[in-house]
Amino acid sequence: MRIAFTGPESCGKSTMAKWCALQFRLPLSSEFARDYLQDKVEYVRNDLDEITIGQLADWLSKGDHFVADTEMTVLKIWSEYRYQMVSTFIREAYEKQFFDHYFLCAPDIPWEQDPLRENPSNRQELFELYEAELKKMKRPFTVLKGTLLDRQKVVNVTLEILQKP
Repeated sequence: MRIAFTGPESCGKSTMAKWCALQFRLPLSSEFARDYLQDKVEYVRNDLDEITIGQLADWLSKGDHFVADTEMTVLKIWSEYRYQMVSTFIREAYEKQFFDHYFLCAPDIPWEQDPLRENPSNRQELFELYEAELKKMKRPFTVLKGTLLDRQKVVNVTLEILQKP
């Protein structure tokens, strides 16, 4: 099973992905962008293609069953939002990616400051872009809202249903 967590910055993707990987005993594919951008003072649009390459390589190393802390919708929407365009490479990776289920994390939790985060004030706007994109692509997704416990319960129920024959 391939599970992805998606959504705007500081909405709980990493927390939920780590928990889900442990809970369901699946490998975790961390957000490659965090390592890639760690030592950069600034980044440019072409860096998003490099991040895509790194993320895809990590997915490939995990096989057919893993939990992804992020996925290509993040790179597509961020590229559109920040640079008003999406490279052919990101677009193709986005269109070809496959996950059994996506969990879209709502920005209804407090913003947490982080040197790699840029948008504390427009998380709801970005969330709506994610939701529209997942619907447009007919990707199977569930919105996660509320406390950590609320979110964990929804993930448990959703994945139990998906795992039934």
